[in-house]
Amino acid sequence: MSLLMAPLPLMFLLMIPGVYGQNWGVHYGSSHICALKDSSVIMSCTYTYPTGLQIKKVFWTKALVKNADNEFPDLSEDTEYSQRLQYLGDKQQSCTIRLSHVTQKDEHMYYFRFITDKDNGKWRGEPGVTLTVTDLQVEAPERVTEGDSVRLTCKSSCTLTDRATFIWYRNSQPLTERRDRNNQLLLQPVRREDAGRYSCALHEHTYISPAVHLNVTYPPENPVIFISPCCEIVEGDSVTLSCISDSNPPADISWFKRGMFVGFGINYNISKISSDHSEEYKCKSRNKHGEKYSDAATLNIMYPPRNVSVSINGSGEVEEDSVTLSCSSDSNPPAEISWFKENQSSAVGSGQSFSALQSGRFYCEAHNQHGSQRSAVLSVTVYRSLGWPVWLGITVTCVGLFIIIIIIVFIMRKRRGAKAEVVTVKQDDLYSNVNERDAHMSESAVCDDAPYASVSYSTPRRDGNEDAEEIQYVTVQHHKTKPMQRAEENENQYGNLRIHQPGAAMRRSDVKTVEEDSAIYSSVK
Repeated sequence: MSLLMAPLPLMFLLMIPGVYGQNWGVHYGSSHICALKDSSVIMSCTYTYPTGLQIKKVFWTKALVKNADNEFPDLSEDTEYSQRLQYLGDKQQSCTIRLSHVTQKDEHMYYFRFITDKDNGKWRGEPGVTLTVTDLQVEAPERVTEGDSVRLTCKSSCTLTDRATFIWYRNSQPLTERRDRNNQLLLQPVRREDAGRYSCALHEHTYISPAVHLNVTYPPENPVIFISPCCEIVEGDSVTLSCISDSNPPADISWFKRGMFVGFGINYNISKISSDHSEEYKCKSRNKHGEKYSDAATLNIMYPPRNVSVSINGSGEVEEDSVTLSCSSDSNPPAEISWFKENQSSAVGSGQSFSALQSGRFYCEAHNQHGSQRSAVLSVTVYRSLGWPVWLGITVTCVGLFIIIIIIVFIMRKRRGAKAEVVTVKQDDLYSNVNERDAHMSESAVCDDAPYASVSYSTPRRDGNEDAEEIQYVTVQHHKTKPMQRAEENENQYGNLRIHQPGAAMRRSDVKTVEEDSAIYSSVK
C-alpha cells in the first residue's frame, strides 16, 4: 500500500500547472561585459518560473556565499552600489539593471535571483554576467623632434564597436571637436606648439582617458637677458643677469663679456658692481639640436663724478679780454658743473665752459644725485687788450701826425731856401767891398800875406727901426805865415767863416761885437 501510494504525490505535483510543468531559469543578454571606467553598464536579463507562482522578491548579487539569514546579499542594499545601481526590470520576466560610474572595483560576476511565494520556489541564474572594467589609453612616442610626423592612437582592452567615435584633447581642451574613427590622431609635421598632454574619449561616453605627454624637442630660440635689479644700478650694488631661452630639452647657458667667456649657468651674478662692468653681455643657449646667441645687453651703472679737471687752450696767461675754461668729468648720469673762484663761497658760473673776465684762481665742481667732486685750482691771468676801435683811432692819429710833420718839414725847407738866397746876396756885397778896399795892395803883398783866416759876418740887430739903413762891416784878420805853410793855408782861406743873423748874440773870446741902433761893428785882430 505504501509503495503504491508513494508515487501518487509526485504525479500530483507534475499535474499541477506552473510547478514542474515549466522550467526555472535566467537568461542574460551577454555573459561578459567590458565597460570603460566611469561609464555606465547595462546588464540585460530575463527569467522564467512555473505558472501559478507569485514573485515575492527579485535582486542582483555578486556573492557566492549566503549570509547569516541564509540568503545571498542584495546589491541594492550594499552602500557601494546603492547609489549607482538601478533595477530596470519587473517582477514578471525582465531583470535588466544599470550600473553607473563603474570602477576597477566593480569587476565581478553578477547573478540575478528571484524568490516566489513557495518555500522551495527560489532561483539564481548561474553562471552570471562577468564585468570587466578598463580605460582608454593613448599611445604616443615619448619624444619627437620638431618637423617630424607623429601618430597618436587611442586604445582600450575592451572590444570597441566599429561605430565608436573618438574625441581628442590637448591639455584638457578639445581639439576643435576633432574626431577620428580609426582612433588615431595624426600630427604632420609636428610643431613645438603641439607639445602637451593628450587624452581621448568615446563620443558617447563622458569618460576621458588618462593624459599622455607629447614631448616635442627643438633647438634654442630667442634667448633673452633679464637684469635684476631692473631699473637703476648704482656702483657697489649686486646684480644678477638671467638668460631665458625657449628650447627643448633645456639648453646649457654660457655668458660672454665683450666676446670673452665669463660664466656658465642660467644666472650670472656680479657682486659690488663698478663702472668697469659697463660692457656688453651676451648669453649663448645650446642643446643637441642647435645653439643661439642673445642680443647684447649693456649694464647702465650709475656712479658719482670723478676725474674732474679744468683745462684751457694755451698757457694760463692770455692776452685777451677773457679766457674760456673747460671742465671735464667722468660720471653717470652726466654731472652738472658749477664754477667757483678761490676764496668765494658762491658760484661764479655754470655749464661745461666758463669765460673768465678777470685774473684769478678758478676751479669747477661736478655733481649728480650720487655725489660730487671738485677739480684742482687753475690760475688764470687776463691781459686787457685794446679793441679794434682803439687801434683804429691810434692808426688814424699816427697817419695825421705823419702828414702834419711832412707839411712842417716842407714849410721849413721852403723858408730856409728863401733865407739862404738873402744871405748869398749880402755875402756878395760884402766881398765886393772888401775887394775895393784892398785894390791898391800889391801883388807881392797879397802873395806874402796869409789868406783870410777868419771872416766874421754880422748882421745888425733891429731895434724897431725897420727903415734904418743896414750897414755891414767886415773885418779881415791878416796873419803872416811861413812860406811852407802858404800852399796849405791858401786852400783854407775861407775855412773859418761864420755868419750871424740879426738878433743872434755871439760870444767869442777873439771877437767883440758892439751893437749900435742900426750899425754892426766888426773887429779884426
